[in-house]
Amino acid sequence: MPETSGSHGRTPETHVIDFRAAEQLLAARDPQGAVKLLDRVIEAHPENTAARLLRARAFFAAARLRSAELEFSLVLEREPDNAYAHFALARTYQRQGRAHPAQRHFRLAAALDPKPEYLEAARFDR
Repeated sequence: MPETSGSHGRTPETHVIDFRAAEQLLAARDPQGAVKLLDRVIEAHPENTAARLLRARAFFAAARLRSAELEFSLVLEREPDNAYAHFALARTYQRQGRAHPAQRHFRLAAALDPKPEYLEAARFDR
């Protein structure tokens, strides 16, 4: 079956392959390639939070900070207790020079999951 740019002719298996390939592209420092694959997955499965979280990470890695912010925020609307999404959104705000919302989300991440990295970023002691 030939591949098309939309979701026509694509199967759930194809979307899983695209998702896994996008993970590999992101790990290989090709966030734009990852975004392209994830766009197709999300077009077919807009409710897929894992794909949205991976696309947010790819946007962040590509320095598409506004897109990353929007995607991380959408993930948090669906999963308000996702500590990683709070942490990543905080990093996005931090890179935008928006210290106040960054601090809020660093603290939410640390409260939800007391990982050393999250606790250090939250700076509860200051």
